[in-house]
Amino acid sequence: MKYGIVAFPSKTLQDLANSYRKRYDPHYSRITPHMTLKGVFEANDKEIETVAKEVAEIARKSRPFHLNLTKVSSFAPITNTIYFKVESNDELLSLHEALNNESFFGEQPEYSFVPHITIAQKLSSGEHDDILGQIKMGNTSHEETIDRIHLLYQLEDGSWTVYETFRLAGEA
Repeated sequence: MKYGIVAFPSKTLQDLANSYRKRYDPHYSRITPHMTLKGVFEANDKEIETVAKEVAEIARKSRPFHLNLTKVSSFAPITNTIYFKVESNDELLSLHEALNNESFFGEQPEYSFVPHITIAQKLSSGEHDDILGQIKMGNTSHEETIDRIHLLYQLEDGSWTVYETFRLAGEA
């Protein structure tokens, strides 16, 4: 079965992201707006129990982190994906590193960590350029604190649902 680890933003930020995603993201109906902390990995029923225990331990040691949207950006020309850029900070980077180090389950990330919330993807080059220009004209500043992370699994229909939620309990 496929799993991943994410942070879900507040409903306010999810609503803002979804105002774009419902038009520009074919995965809109499959998963709530999120920031990926550990990409897709596979595990069987026994392995996921171990993974969940390890995530619980990482969450127990990790502090809540500040999520600050700074701008709209794109991964073009690599992919025509548009996203809300999340400003990096020590707590977020430490959490990502703990979930992606060599001793933790799954493979190492294929790309460098760019904290973000996807709002549009799988666009043609023309659509990408037009939509990016439009979205950049709006106000995308937003700040909040994230105090929990979620281990998700993929259902047969391709949608994702929460397997377990973990509170970030490290000393602030």
